[in-house]
Amino acid sequence: MSDTTPRTAAVEAAEALGLAHEVRVIERARSVEEAADRLGVPVEHLYKTLVVRRGQDDHLLVLVPGPSQLDWAKLRAHLGVSRLSLPDADEAREATGYERGTITPLGTRQPLPVIVDAAATGAERIAIGGGAHGVSLLLSPTELVAAVAAEVVDVTRN
Repeated sequence: MSDTTPRTAAVEAAEALGLAHEVRVIERARSVEEAADRLGVPVEHLYKTLVVRRGQDDHLLVLVPGPSQLDWAKLRAHLGVSRLSLPDADEAREATGYERGTITPLGTRQPLPVIVDAAATGAERIAIGGGAHGVSLLLSPTELVAAVAAEVVDVTRN
């Protein structure tokens, strides 16, 4: 790792977990398609991390491919709950330690349950947030799932 590689909590967590990864830094993109192009990955391999609230001080992280949308009904059914919501930006930052647009399952303020959409299993590498705007980590979804003890579940719709 060079001296110019950003030292975010996510990068440090990836190193501490022994995850093989590549850090890529790009200018802030206006769309997932633009970000994927700048990162040099197919858009379906660019994963956004959503913070989902189950209840008061009860959050989880859900990773979904960039062009897909979270299927709330699938997620509620998997979790066995009738109600879920997205927290506001301040609550998301409080739960994770990250600003919206930089959230990642690595290096969160406290360990949170993680669900990775099943589509990730078909990719050799995916790009996830790196803990700062314009910073991404490219890594194996299989290794990520093992490192954060994530559940792999079909939770998206196209």
